[in-house]
Amino acid sequence: MRKKNWVVMGIALFAISVAAFQGFTRLDKILADQVATTWNNIYEKQEEKEQSSAVDTATAVGDYESRIVRNGLPGNKMCTFACNVDWGEEIIPDMLKVFKEKNIKVTFFVTGRWAENNKDLLRQMYAAGHEIQSHGYSHALCSDISSEKVAEEIEKTETAITDAICIKPNYFAPAAGDYDARTVEISEKLGYRMVLWSSDTIDWREGSYASVIVQRILSKPLDGAIILMHPKPETLKALPELIDQINAQGYRIVPLYRMPV
Repeated sequence: MRKKNWVVMGIALFAISVAAFQGFTRLDKILADQVATTWNNIYEKQEEKEQSSAVDTATAVGDYESRIVRNGLPGNKMCTFACNVDWGEEIIPDMLKVFKEKNIKVTFFVTGRWAENNKDLLRQMYAAGHEIQSHGYSHALCSDISSEKVAEEIEKTETAITDAICIKPNYFAPAAGDYDARTVEISEKLGYRMVLWSSDTIDWREGSYASVIVQRILSKPLDGAIILMHPKPETLKALPELIDQINAQGYRIVPLYRMPV
């Protein structure tokens, strides 16, 4: 604003100086004032445009955050187990047994490379009624790679899952929950909604024993929760009690596609 005023003042003074040099008249003063007013209006419009652009940019940033699925709608007494898979094939069969015994379905987010190397197990997971979604191909951090690579991570995983179970995923959970605005835009262009979580077992951390995992989850809101886990030995041990405790509180564990978001 200060710079704008100095520019306008300079133009006005120049016009007035010219008028004075040529013989200052009332008409010259009017013309000089008009020049200053005109340039002042031009700068004000430019300033308004820049401010509007800044607001639009801020809105766009907030908008992409609002398009990410972090939890389901509250009030439905539902929650989802989101199990990210890039390893753990020795644990998953036992997890499937627990899920069958407890009569629940979950959502597995698998990497493309894992799907390629474990097609039979992936088919078993799907045949048991569990939802299969995308966790990217190589567990790369999306904010660290190019836009082309982000798209490749999603597309190659789609191919791997489709080849194995003949379904196209429509949710994408980025590795380590790492993303940026680009990632959201690219995933949407490819037909995906990005998914994160609202509650984390943190089962990869040292000291995450079954009892610790159960307490972590039960200490947080369950209504509409997306509960992140991995195929880890202590997670497997925690599942029976965790499921029983959630059910005892009147909540149903459903795959993500069945939970309103």
